[in-house]
Formats: sequence, structure tokens, C-alpha cells
Amino acid sequence: MPYSLVSAATLGFDLVRLPAGRSVAGVLLAGLGAGVPALTCLAAAHPGRGLSSDERGQRAVRSRRARETAANVPHVRSATSGLGDAERAAVLVAQLELGTIGDAATLERLLREDVLGPEHLANGFLTEDEWAGASDVLADAALGYWAAGLLPPLVRRELTGPFDRVLDAGSVAPPAVGADLGPVAGELTALLDGIRTLDDAGRARWRTAVDEGRADHRSWATAMHEASWAAHVSGRTRTLATAQLHTVQAFVDGGFDRHDGAAGVWNAVAGCVQGVAMSDLLDDRSLAVLRAPWVRVSAR
Repeated sequence: MPYSLVSAATLGFDLVRLPAGRSVAGVLLAGLGAGVPALTCLAAAHPGRGLSSDERGQRAVRSRRARETAANVPHVRSATSGLGDAERAAVLVAQLELGTIGDAATLERLLREDVLGPEHLANGFLTEDEWAGASDVLADAALGYWAAGLLPPLVRRELTGPFDRVLDAGSVAPPAVGADLGPVAGELTALLDGIRTLDDAGRARWRTAVDEGRADHRSWATAMHEASWAAHVSGRTRTLATAQLHTVQAFVDGGFDRHDGAAGVWNAVAGCVQGVAMSDLLDDRSLAVLRAPWVRVSAR
């Protein structure tokens, strides 16, 4: 399944179950929020600058091999091939903790074509070489973190190092949560701050709220689609994607684990974020469905 900014919650579902998914979200957020100065700094950090032709060739080989390794991150679709219906269902549930819906190739396409696509505010203000260089640095970092559980440490650091150095220097920064959402930006920030600072009891409340709402999954899926469509037609796709990527980081910081991500807690949290962010454009039924877990948690 290809990733897109429209379905950022699906990407988040994968990221919260990867060892370094929080860092992948950070790379994507940096790309979404990078202005001309930040992209120029990223381009200047490209590891191919100043290399000889032979050195660039060697680097290209290492890059290709790293991407081949990244393609081996377990994938849900490969986990159930050749099995009967009953076996497939059982294996799929287990593999949701380990297998991703998308893959390394779709992640790189998302970064290059959507995050850094025609709608990016800095598009057209850099030279082609600068844009390509910044894109390479961001793509390498995203893939390095995506496959952090498989890549040898030296290979992973070669991919992520240029981005990390620019980040450490303070030259890139993520966009703010819901910066253009008006009055609901404060509510969205409060929700994510609450997730980020959860204790054991708080996480337990969320898990209980998810269990209580499992019977209404079909309505939840429909409401998520309505919110994604509302973001698309209102020109807020990048805003909503930014909110969901911040949610990935808050989810991990709040102590939720891979099992929570697979067992429905991520879907509940992402739905609440979707509902808050698009509350001015959603019908009452969809909004109630998406916010229901937060209402149940707050009532306890």
C-alpha cells in the first residue's frame, strides 16, 4: 500500500511499531517545515559533495545495498502468503506487531514526491542541484531510521549522519502542531501534551477506552475517511499530516509500545487528532465517533 500525506494516520500506524519510527517522523516533519535556508543547509551537508568520481560510485553502491536491506523490513502482505483463511487471520493479527503496511520504497516516494512535492513552499526557490541534494539527505535519513533494526550501525549512521548534524546545529526545525488550525490548535496541542506525559494509569485508561469502542470500528473507518477527505478539499492535507506525525512522537514519548500500536490504541489516538484538527468541517456523527476514546478517557 503506498503512503500519502492524505492517509498520514496509516503511515503513523507503521511508524509507532518500528524501533526508530519516531525518528522517521522527525525527518518527515523537518521536510514539511523546511524553508529555503534549511533546505540549503541540508543540501550543503550532502555526503557526495567534494568526492571523486570513484568515491561517488562507491557511495552509490553502498546506498543501493542499504536500500535493498531496508526492503527486508517485515511486511504484512508477505506474512500471510500461502495460508488458508483461518491461518491467515491468526498470522495477520500477530504480524501487525512486526509487519508494516507500506515499505521503504513507498516511504522514499512519499518524501520525495509528497513532502517535497509541488506544494512545498520552498519549491522553485533553490537550484535543481540544491533541491536534489536536500532531497537525498532527507531520503537517506528516513530510510536509515526506517530500517534501523536491520542495518549495521555504521551503515545506518552513514545514512542518517548528514541529517543529524544539520538537526543538531539547529538549522532545521519541525513545523508547529496545527499552526494554521486557528482556535483548535490549542485543543490539539493540549491533547498531544496529554498523550506525551501519560503515566501507567493514563495508558491503562486509553487501553480500556479502546476495548470499549471495538464494536464501532466500521463507523471509525468511515469517519477517518470523511476527515481525510475534508482535509484534502480544504487544502489542509499537509497540516493534518503534520499533526499526525507529531502524534507519532507523542505516542512514543507517552510510553505506548508496539503492541499498543497494533492493538488499536494508535488508531484511537490518531482518530482523536483527526477529529480535533478537522472539527470545523465534520458532521456531528463523524466528530463524535472520532473523539469518543478521548471522551471516555477524560470521564475516568
